[in-house]
Amino acid sequence: MTVNLSRERVAAPAAPPVQRVVLEVVNFALVGGSGVAVNFLVFNVLLHGLHRDAMVATVAASLIAMGTNYLGFRYFTYRDRASRTRRQIALFFGFSGIGVAMESGLFYAGYHGLGLAGPFESNAVKAASIVLASAFRFLVYRTWVFQHDAHRA
Repeated sequence: MTVNLSRERVAAPAAPPVQRVVLEVVNFALVGGSGVAVNFLVFNVLLHGLHRDAMVATVAASLIAMGTNYLGFRYFTYRDRASRTRRQIALFFGFSGIGVAMESGLFYAGYHGLGLAGPFESNAVKAASIVLASAFRFLVYRTWVFQHDAHRA
């Protein structure tokens, strides 16, 4: 009888492509959900608690959530992808900035354009703007920001 004492790790079999995408969407949703919670918390504290301007509240909340999301995406959702680089960080914050602009524009249209300014309505408009901007973010993060490392794929 022989015992293998090597420290080599045997790679786990790769999951089917559909299963990998489903798992990625679930992980993206978990991190994104925590970002949404941060976004709503800061938004409501600023707008309804401290009575700041609606656009200041939505942009500040989105920027703070963007920072927390980077950590979650980098170390949880896309931890198996290429290591952190200046390019990755620049792409993340560049595309996130576009997402914040999209989210803020959609919020502005609902809040000011449609007059949905009450506590319930402002949160509904905020939620809709987050959902629409998140679809954009998912596509660009997985395609350009957190690319597969060619050496590991």
